[in-house]
Amino acid sequence: MKERRDKGSEMQTVISLPGNIPSMRIAITRLAGKEGSDSARCEQFGHRCYSVHPLKSAVRHDIVDAFVNAVDRNAFDCIFFTSALPATIIAPRLTRIPRVIAIGPQTAAVLQQYDIECETLKSFYSRDFVPYLGSWISGKRIGIPRADVPNPRLIEAITTAGGIAEEYRCYELTPTKEPLNLAAADALLFTSAMSFEKAVFTFRPGLLTMAIGDVTAEKMSKAGIKPDVVGDGSLEGALAALNTFIKKNNHYHNGDNRG
Repeated sequence: MKERRDKGSEMQTVISLPGNIPSMRIAITRLAGKEGSDSARCEQFGHRCYSVHPLKSAVRHDIVDAFVNAVDRNAFDCIFFTSALPATIIAPRLTRIPRVIAIGPQTAAVLQQYDIECETLKSFYSRDFVPYLGSWISGKRIGIPRADVPNPRLIEAITTAGGIAEEYRCYELTPTKEPLNLAAADALLFTSAMSFEKAVFTFRPGLLTMAIGDVTAEKMSKAGIKPDVVGDGSLEGALAALNTFIKKNNHYHNGDNRG
């Protein structure tokens, strides 16, 4: 039953040395406690970061149980993990492993911690899931453990390609309604469209706004905030785009790098 192709570890982002780019402090929208290796990854690009929390999560244990039981019954030909959080919740409980697809290397790394081999999409967008599987998806049952956030385009794409999509909304995301602490920030990175949509913050002159990828950027632009920097859907991609922006615009912030 184990069908494996590309290992997640094979997907790597090429990192350019910061050179004379000044260090910036970036506020990154994250769930509390889910910052992971953000600081180390930012440092590789010459920057520092801290997390701000527009959203909080709550696990739906009954739905997690239902999904794990379905996997045990061999209900799926493939599991698609669209982010690291459902992988963190579910991977420790899996004893039967069908084909597994991770949306990016961070999600793949979580799965590999539990000895679950997976394939990793070459981009960071769920819209590329169906093209990645190609004709294989026809007639296949796809289990998708995810947040309680609609993704009708993904479900429609799977169905149109002849697949059978089964979503398990195993955790919910709700607004914290807390104003984001941006006093120390030179830049603000929104890591999802929902984190922007639900954020409480006051824009101030000089604060760079960043979108993790084009979906988030579109949401921001529709709300009247065109992001200065747009990544490729990954943190590394956003940081690389930030450094390109700084070089292109000679955007050096004033002060003493704020400690």
